[in-house]
Amino acid sequence: MRIECIAIGTELLTTRRLDTNSVWLGERLAAMGLRFQRKTAVGDNREDLAELFHEALVRSDLILTTGGLGPTFDDFTKELLAEILGADLLEDAGSRADMLAFYAARKRVPAPSNFKQALLPVGAEPLRNPVGTAPGVWWQDPPGHPGSLIVMMPGVPREMKRMWEEQVEPRLQQQARQAVHTLRMVVCGVPESTLDERIREVRERHGHLDWSILASLTQVELLVRSGEPASLADVVADLKPLLGDDLACIGNGNLEDAVLERLRARGQTLAVAESMTGGLVASRLTAIPGASRSFLGGATVYSPVAKTVLLGLPAAFLLDHGTVSEATTLALAEAARTALGATWGLAVTGNAGPAAEGDAPIGTVYLAVAGPAGSFAIGRLLPGDRQDIQLRAAAAALDFLRRQILG
Repeated sequence: MRIECIAIGTELLTTRRLDTNSVWLGERLAAMGLRFQRKTAVGDNREDLAELFHEALVRSDLILTTGGLGPTFDDFTKELLAEILGADLLEDAGSRADMLAFYAARKRVPAPSNFKQALLPVGAEPLRNPVGTAPGVWWQDPPGHPGSLIVMMPGVPREMKRMWEEQVEPRLQQQARQAVHTLRMVVCGVPESTLDERIREVRERHGHLDWSILASLTQVELLVRSGEPASLADVVADLKPLLGDDLACIGNGNLEDAVLERLRARGQTLAVAESMTGGLVASRLTAIPGASRSFLGGATVYSPVAKTVLLGLPAAFLLDHGTVSEATTLALAEAARTALGATWGLAVTGNAGPAAEGDAPIGTVYLAVAGPAGSFAIGRLLPGDRQDIQLRAAAAALDFLRRQILG
């Protein structure tokens, strides 16, 4: 199946707003064993969009669009496609009712322009939007293009994602000739190239499967796809001994899920003290539902005075050891653990730039964990700009804690 994504909106052609929808859709398709042959961002220009639609209808079996379904003058995705395909637009009673209910629940009255969102090309089906007013469109076998499918979705990410998860993806899976199963393994502390070399023999042994390695600033994902679940079970059995403690989790989770799951399984709790990461560790943990069962909280002790006032480190101690040091980071982890009565204390200090800080060059990071078996710290020198260093440090801290919990 040749699949194409068209992200519509002039704002996507500037630096102010990125097209994250197509990236997310690409990941969801990959989990189904499918992929884009092409994806394009196009502005709200009728001529440009019409030319792109004409080309896409010829070269692609499935066309996914995001954006251009709203009530304003620059929303004309449905209208333009209907015009190109020679289909009339008629109001869909269910879409109109959904829109009226949406506004009534908020004690508001829709402007007349909103009702154009309820128009539907003849021959197409509406996709309900439970969190917005713009319904999507499922258009199977549009005029002149038998065997093709057009799926139009809103450009607002949360609306698009909900529509995809609840209505589009299940229907695509039903149409698939064979279910494609995906094995996802999250590996931490190992560069992409090192992981590739480590698993080479296993990958060659299972060469009939579809393999991918996806690297980011904070982790590496290993994806293996097959129509046979038993084949993936064999891969897991072969890879687990090779990956050892570098394997953070299997499935849909990430590093923070792995940390919280290990804490929950042991009935343990965590407190954090963050300096240069400014709350990134806590943010990643609290993004997981149910985190409060294990994560008690912490402090963003960005300045020396915060380290003293909030966690009790003496000013003389900071003068002697500096704000970025192994000793200070250990003291912060122990203080956070004691203050909240947690099983574990985790602390991060470092220098993310833009200038060297004392004896700590840019990229210097110290991580410390205080736990039942004692306190431990490591130092790292991380690459990248300020934001990269902060993101890498937060991930390294969580991974250091995960490994300490494992013993």
